[in-house]
Amino acid sequence: MSAAVLIAAVVGGGVLLLMRRLFPRQKAVQLLQYPVDTMRGKTVIVTGANSGIGKAVAGELLKVHARVIMACRDLPSAEEAAQEIKKQAGPEQGEVVIKHLDLASLTSVRTFCDEIKDEESKIDVLINNAGVYQCPYTKTEDGFEMQFGVNHLGHFLLTHLLLDILKTSAPSRIIVVSSKLYKYGQINFDDLNSENNYDKAFCYSQSKLANLLFTLELARQLEGTGVTVNALTPGIVRTRLGRHVQIPLLAKPLFHLASLAFFKSPLEGAQTPLYLACSPEVEGVSGKCFANCKEEELMAKATDNQAAKKLWDISMRMVGLTD
Repeated sequence: MSAAVLIAAVVGGGVLLLMRRLFPRQKAVQLLQYPVDTMRGKTVIVTGANSGIGKAVAGELLKVHARVIMACRDLPSAEEAAQEIKKQAGPEQGEVVIKHLDLASLTSVRTFCDEIKDEESKIDVLINNAGVYQCPYTKTEDGFEMQFGVNHLGHFLLTHLLLDILKTSAPSRIIVVSSKLYKYGQINFDDLNSENNYDKAFCYSQSKLANLLFTLELARQLEGTGVTVNALTPGIVRTRLGRHVQIPLLAKPLFHLASLAFFKSPLEGAQTPLYLACSPEVEGVSGKCFANCKEEELMAKATDNQAAKKLWDISMRMVGLTD
């Protein structure tokens, strides 16, 4: 028993030291407050709205009277989340609609978009939030590496299929959730599906860099349409995104304590997407990336127009939008 305690203390101390070095304590996040009618009459799609940042964003939008479409793969979880955010929103609130969307299936994406175009007269905001993080090597229904397929290609097709309704709803906004971990990625154009070599951390970073390059090229193509697109990096947030990360059993309690001390809550992580969805300050702003509700300067590889166009063309073929 004493040996186990000693090992736990050593491992836990190491974890805490590492966390302190990697994620220094941030200043307290100021929670945004908008007038209760800010989003009245506006329809917002949030992918992955059943947990984490997506759930927190959906809840805050509900409070300002938005019609929130929760686009989720896990419908029972979405139903439970919807009940929770409706209860927290109080008596005066917007409307919640739950729809099935599996970003690992292009068929599911197309079905979802067909239903949206049939049932909704307009879409004011699309928040591409859902994602997977450092999962074991698996492929989507269509044969894509899971992280690239869900984080980039699924949202790529989703956005394309909703562009017409977004344009007729203009001024409208598209919001893409990326990650600061894009810094550690490159677009491996020779092996986008990582069939020759799979590094789960690299593949996540690659997918997040793809989000930024997609935002860059989409903003260029949407100039003059009244539709804006911006990306964001939410920081390190306590969500289920890291469920595939293996943490030693003895270190888990200490890791949990460290996450409480150093990570943002989902509500804190939701502030920047909420800002981009609601704030008049970003009306007409497009092609940028934000962190903590302020524009963020990106590395050169995330602002490479040539790479963005190349990725765009390849993605168009991969999802079947061009031959």
